[in-house]
Amino acid sequence: MAEKEYSVGVHTEMEEKRKEKGMEEGEMEKEMELEAEVNVELCQSGPGLQMSLIRGTDLFGYIGIEAVLDQMRSKTMKAGFEFNIMVVGQSGLGKSTLVNTLFKSKVSRKSCTPNYEEKISKTVKLQTVSHVIEENGVKMKLTVIDTPGFGDQINNDNCWEPIVKYVNEQYEKYLREELHINRKRVIPDSRVHCCIYFLPATGHRLRPIDVEFMKRLGKIVSIVPVIAKADTLTIEERQEFKERIRQDLVDNGIHVYPQKEYDEDPEERILNNSIRESIPFAVVGTDKEHQVNGNKVLGRKTNWGIIEVENVAHCEFANLRDLLIRSHLQDLKDVTHNIHYETYRVRRLNESNMNFSEPGESRQPNKLQ
Repeated sequence: MAEKEYSVGVHTEMEEKRKEKGMEEGEMEKEMELEAEVNVELCQSGPGLQMSLIRGTDLFGYIGIEAVLDQMRSKTMKAGFEFNIMVVGQSGLGKSTLVNTLFKSKVSRKSCTPNYEEKISKTVKLQTVSHVIEENGVKMKLTVIDTPGFGDQINNDNCWEPIVKYVNEQYEKYLREELHINRKRVIPDSRVHCCIYFLPATGHRLRPIDVEFMKRLGKIVSIVPVIAKADTLTIEERQEFKERIRQDLVDNGIHVYPQKEYDEDPEERILNNSIRESIPFAVVGTDKEHQVNGNKVLGRKTNWGIIEVENVAHCEFANLRDLLIRSHLQDLKDVTHNIHYETYRVRRLNESNMNFSEPGESRQPNKLQ
């Protein structure tokens, strides 16, 4: 009965509206349909609190919310951003050349150091070089961390310790800046966002030093393994080598970037699955150009032809570049901050027994050791 009364009431109201406005019956029904399309969803966002979700089709007109993207872009272009990349591998694998090829400029330590002489270090000594790269108005402060001496000795026991120490020192430096009472508005970021680990193209399996390094570093930094100088292998040898390495990674519980547990949505999962199927990337690096069919291309000239660096039929350099720069650069920074640094921060605050009391109570945290 209540439903019938409600229906009669609505019908009467429609009739009165139609008579008052002098509308045709079809126009009145169209107006009522438009009103029915306004669909406001209610969701529970907290205890006793409701939040409505109003979609674009429900709005009466244009608001301009999307303009925030232009604001963010403009702000980023003015301020620029930082990206810190570490290259690890024994001498002679083309680390400097690959970094130069990635950023199409002489950014490696070897390339920009006057009177540089190649010497085998007795110990692992980390060296950094920074550049500001500008492209289409966007500025990026690039820092390349080189690790001369890694894996070059007869006895390579614990050669990864200086690298682990360096990565943790950058986390510690960032943490101390965060804990300052009057901290900087923008904290300088020297944390390692990505570590490219160079594997020699042996065609066999991972070496013990590779396993030990990636086991330890994979817990504190995002590692992207690559097969250096992949043109020394045939296509069949390269594919078999990649499959052996992937199996070794699984057998030894080594996590390389991008990790499955960090995939947030289905689209990311599909993209990252295709990347995981290609890891480790078989790459070739060079900073020399050659003429191919009337076009200049980056490549290496051999007796049997030219290996084009950016040709996916020749090597997987383009896939590595897309991962590091074009598709996952921001995600690498997010994983560094939200996963690796956060893990370090929680551990250090627990170690220092910092006492975060309730609001209104005095706070006297112990100093970090």
